[in-house]
Amino acid sequence: MARVRGTSYETTILVRDCCLCLHVQRAARALARRFDNALRPLGLTNGQFSLMMSLNRPEAPAIGSVASFLAMDRTTLTAALKPLQRRGLIKVMKDHDDHRARRLELSAQGRKLLARAVPVWTSTHAAIEARLGPGEPDRLRKNLRTLS
Repeated sequence: MARVRGTSYETTILVRDCCLCLHVQRAARALARRFDNALRPLGLTNGQFSLMMSLNRPEAPAIGSVASFLAMDRTTLTAALKPLQRRGLIKVMKDHDDHRARRLELSAQGRKLLARAVPVWTSTHAAIEARLGPGEPDRLRKNLRTLS
């Protein structure tokens, strides 16, 4: 029977230093923690803030369009909606044209909380952008859009 050779430590170092996926995941977790900490006094996570912001539209969006916008599958989105729905921050309604489809809407309470959260997001976001230097936030957004 042949012996299976393991992966070299040098390969581990190469992946650690070069892997775009690893670096994006680490940065995403660090950013998520920073926004979670900032939004915690309002009882929101960064994911809930993003979800609520995605519902802040003139017309109530369909679940599928929100899932697509947030790059989530529908099952994950449905699970993420439940705590917001229990708190009375969002409403899930039947679509007028297709009663099998659902549309999502911020409640009045949800709109008020979102309005309180936006200044927190704005100041946190500005502090993060300031760490990157002039022109870098736009460059980073452009590169991330290219990858997504």
